[in-house]
Amino acid sequence: MKVQLKISNKPKDSCTIVFVSQGASKNSPPTVFSKDPDIKKTLLMGAEDKIFEGKQGEVYFFRNVNTGIAKHILAVGLGHLTKNGLEGVRRSVAMILRTLKSNHIEHAALRIGQNFPKSLSGATLTKAVAEAFVMSAYHFDELKSDKKEQKTFHIDIVFEGKSAGKALEEGLREGMIIGESVNFARRLGDMPGNLMTPSILAKETVHAAKGGKLKVTVWDLDKIKKEKMGCLAGVSAGSSEDARFIIMEYKGGAASKKPVCFVGKGLTFDSGGISIKPAPAMEEMKYDMCGGAATIATMLAISRLKLKINAIGIVPSSENMPGFSATKPGDIHFARNGKSVEVNNTDAEGRLILADALSYATELKPAFIVDSATLTGAMVIALGDLHTGFFTKNNKLAKKMQEAAEESGEMIWQLPLVDEHAEDMKGTYADLSNISSNKGAGSAHGAAFLEFFVDKDIPWAHVDIAGTAYHTGHRVSYNPKKGGSGVMVRTYVELAKLWS
Repeated sequence: MKVQLKISNKPKDSCTIVFVSQGASKNSPPTVFSKDPDIKKTLLMGAEDKIFEGKQGEVYFFRNVNTGIAKHILAVGLGHLTKNGLEGVRRSVAMILRTLKSNHIEHAALRIGQNFPKSLSGATLTKAVAEAFVMSAYHFDELKSDKKEQKTFHIDIVFEGKSAGKALEEGLREGMIIGESVNFARRLGDMPGNLMTPSILAKETVHAAKGGKLKVTVWDLDKIKKEKMGCLAGVSAGSSEDARFIIMEYKGGAASKKPVCFVGKGLTFDSGGISIKPAPAMEEMKYDMCGGAATIATMLAISRLKLKINAIGIVPSSENMPGFSATKPGDIHFARNGKSVEVNNTDAEGRLILADALSYATELKPAFIVDSATLTGAMVIALGDLHTGFFTKNNKLAKKMQEAAEESGEMIWQLPLVDEHAEDMKGTYADLSNISSNKGAGSAHGAAFLEFFVDKDIPWAHVDIAGTAYHTGHRVSYNPKKGGSGVMVRTYVELAKLWS
């Protein structure tokens, strides 16, 4: 699907979309967010008959009601708005597109009444609605020979009693940019490993950044080795596809301001290497680069939004294959910061390529570093596919991340990062081992390993998206049921805005 959005005072539509929130108590009527008396009457009659109650995600299509302003009415439930907030709005918007599609309606108007809570400003609400429409329209079928022509749905957003001012237009623009950036990250993940190699990922990044203020530098394998990134080079040694190191720079703030730094694991396919993975679902390992995709998409959004901040994005990218030159269990590599690492399990490769990237990021002395990775299966066991886990010892950064996630609607959960776990990562024949000497706490041990590559005076957080990076549509209605989710892009944009 494609969607075109605009703010309008005089829409031409056959279908009016109206938000409805659930009553405060079991016996209280729902709130209809429209000033039109005919629409209110129709929807309240439906509520009395228990046809439609305004529950979260509930939709009801009233065909041929022929009120004064529309032929059809699409009622969309928000549930308890005070509880669900803007994220409830986003998830309900996804149901709008599905219903319009099933009823073959390509032109509609979303009318937002003046009785919408003042705590949700027009611009903020418009941004959330735009994000949701754009994310809900995503569909990956570009590699199919018989793909159907995508229909374009034209949606007018109407604020009753309010003209289309600058703030509303800016909210629409911001929401669309963020939604498009999320979809860009999804597409990078959805592409198969043979069509999204490290070199292709680098080319896609360079192409996407053209025409903007985002400078992209790509290091090839020779440069990676020259820069003493032995861990990244070691992981890629078993593949015929050479590694790449992608650096994105955006300068939107004063030259004296420290940049914020996002680092993302760009493992374009992970077979496990010599410690090979089981065959079932190995095809999903094309998604092992979703942390890198989130970093690239975040930097594109920051650039397009022209945020008044300096930002750097770093993506170490490789494949992990069991070729004749592959790293063997027991091999030792040397990271950029000089630390030696025993590779006791070649399937714990993400932390290796991130070690070199974090060492490089540390040298830049940024305001903070946040890395993203589908790092551990243990995170899926701990938090499932609902929450994204993160680790940090910096209270200010933790608070900012929670605030950013609350604004974006994404669910994150802080997990412990302690010195005992760092001790477990000490090696026998090298400074470190890439797996723990103790069982359990797999995600915490991964974070503890990464901590050795970041200076203690730099605020740093590690984000493990293993459970939330793909196949989450059964949880979040605007995500594809199968495919990349683009998780954390929205939160990182909000974090950049908060830090600025």
